[in-house]
Amino acid sequence: MSLTSNEYYNRDLSWLRFNHRVLQEAADMRNPLYERIKFLAIFSSNMDEFFKVRVSAIRQIKQLDKSLRKKLLTKPNKLLRMIKKEVNLQQEEFGDIFRNQIIPELEKEGISLIDYTRFSEAQKEFANAYYKKELENKLTLEFRISPKEDTIFIENEQLYIASIHEGTLLVFKIPSDTPRFVVFPSENDTYSITFIDDILKLNLAKVYPENTFHSIKVSRDAELYIDNEYSGNLLDKIKNSLGNRSTGQVTRILVDKKASEELLAKIKEELNVNDTDMILGGAYHNFKDFFGFPNPTDKELALPTLPPIRNKELDAHDSIFKAITEKDRLLYCPYESFDHVAELLEEAVHDQKVTKIKITLYRVAKESRLACTLIEAAKNGKEVTVFMETKARFDEQNNIKWGTLLEENGAKVIYSYPGIKVHSKILCIERIEKEKPRLYGYIGTGNFNEKTATLYTDFCFMTKDKKITSELVQVFQVLERDIIIPKTKKLLISPFTTRSTFLELIDTEIENVKAGKKAYIILKLNSIQDTRMIDALYEASNAGVKIDLIVRGICCLVPGIKGKSENIRVKSVLGQFLEHARVYIFANGGKETMYIGSADWMTRNLDHRIEVITPILDKDIHQKLRTFVKWQWNDSVKARIIDAKQKNKYVKRDEKAIHAQEKAYEELLKMNS
Repeated sequence: MSLTSNEYYNRDLSWLRFNHRVLQEAADMRNPLYERIKFLAIFSSNMDEFFKVRVSAIRQIKQLDKSLRKKLLTKPNKLLRMIKKEVNLQQEEFGDIFRNQIIPELEKEGISLIDYTRFSEAQKEFANAYYKKELENKLTLEFRISPKEDTIFIENEQLYIASIHEGTLLVFKIPSDTPRFVVFPSENDTYSITFIDDILKLNLAKVYPENTFHSIKVSRDAELYIDNEYSGNLLDKIKNSLGNRSTGQVTRILVDKKASEELLAKIKEELNVNDTDMILGGAYHNFKDFFGFPNPTDKELALPTLPPIRNKELDAHDSIFKAITEKDRLLYCPYESFDHVAELLEEAVHDQKVTKIKITLYRVAKESRLACTLIEAAKNGKEVTVFMETKARFDEQNNIKWGTLLEENGAKVIYSYPGIKVHSKILCIERIEKEKPRLYGYIGTGNFNEKTATLYTDFCFMTKDKKITSELVQVFQVLERDIIIPKTKKLLISPFTTRSTFLELIDTEIENVKAGKKAYIILKLNSIQDTRMIDALYEASNAGVKIDLIVRGICCLVPGIKGKSENIRVKSVLGQFLEHARVYIFANGGKETMYIGSADWMTRNLDHRIEVITPILDKDIHQKLRTFVKWQWNDSVKARIIDAKQKNKYVKRDEKAIHAQEKAYEELLKMNS
């Protein structure tokens, strides 16, 4: 995608603008102090992944033959320079927020985050004792480099401190199996906290009194680079390639900006990197460790935990199967409890009428109640079929672990297919009723993952409608290779019908607006990047269709282009929970059509993944979803306007301000009380 096009915003630069919205939450004084610290951790974690995945992908473009690179719209060197410029600006803003906002506000609460130069004598004594007990045996001089020795190897995502001593590069690895923060004993109702980095620096100063040590952190290419997915055993290839992540090419080296020119030059030489690869940051790295930043006071400094709400309509029945038989059901997590989904599976395990359970798993929790339930089902003699996606990046090892356990206990496990990911979140249960098999279906917008179900906003749809379940079975028939192409009228299934159906729905809106009928499109997505879909929305906008988009992350569509996208408005909502649900709404001439599912409008979701999207046929659920989406669009607390420059300006707040996430919880609490 061109960097200079006025019609499409570059994907990677748009992602960086999304991460800037995360940074805005860290700066937002309306958020509690520890909530802001959490957003600094999220920002840091996001940036790590960006360099491991996206920057490494751009670097691979540089490996192409020069004649091929010339034909590309995206020039990798130029893009990397633009990325570095934006990252540097954000790192500066990050440091400013941390130093000039977070640190002083911690002080007001009686919490001091101090470095070793500010330790009192009592704190030095405590720090020395802590070093002797917890760190000394774990600390080794990882590298003492002289010109005759081999070049150094810095591990991926590990923290190091380094210095130059008598022309030699000294590098120490900070132990990763020890808490990053140490709380000193309280003095006069105030608390001091330090990084273990500083306890190490204090003790290293005894050995190297003339040296100043600075932080280093490396991000490496996270791609597995499987030679040929289409030959041999793909699962074995994935297993054998997981180690590549620890040795991948350096994509970023983060260094304390106070490091000397001599130290910087030595690091670049030893790691074989250039200025583009080096990001100058603060004295401390791995801010994702701030997820565990201690609060030694008795003050409430974070947002209160919202207990997930039990759905009273499901609880009113002694069987979830009975509840679904009565009508379609919808859960809105994390406001409503994901436990209902686990209970559906658990009921199936112990129900003698249930004969088959089929499920797709993309990202499984490390300690998974659902996976344990599937194991129990297989042990109980149910026919359990699990499609386990082992190409879910950074979850491969955990998914393989659960896949192995399921196989060992009698489940049929199907692993990844070459060239395509299975990203759908679907479940199908066969139950014998009146001597005939009946199907219960589940289609979600989020993973079967108990942990993320408390952090991400997602919809869980449960139905016994034959129009849906009969087609859901076809998806599993594709996964089990019983059929090649599903034939569906209701469900949209990537890579077969999702793109074409959405294009048809957009065309219908264009025809309707030209005929003077009601015409609009409302989409809630994580990302929109596919140029064909964007072009279709431009065409609809130019015809007069009103288009409202709620896009959490990447937005390559440019609103407000004269004669092209003047009828398109885009907002992004970021809050306590990660907005993850996808909803697609079309006016359809006054007979509004609505879908939910797992697919964003990215080329990978439309063409290179198996996704499942369901229409909402139940009027009550349709109305509920419409209300939830309306609150999102009208949010004036956490919403930003996405304009052509993606400046991330907050929506203007008025006396009727709506906080969509808070409102969703409050209203669901009322509904279920």
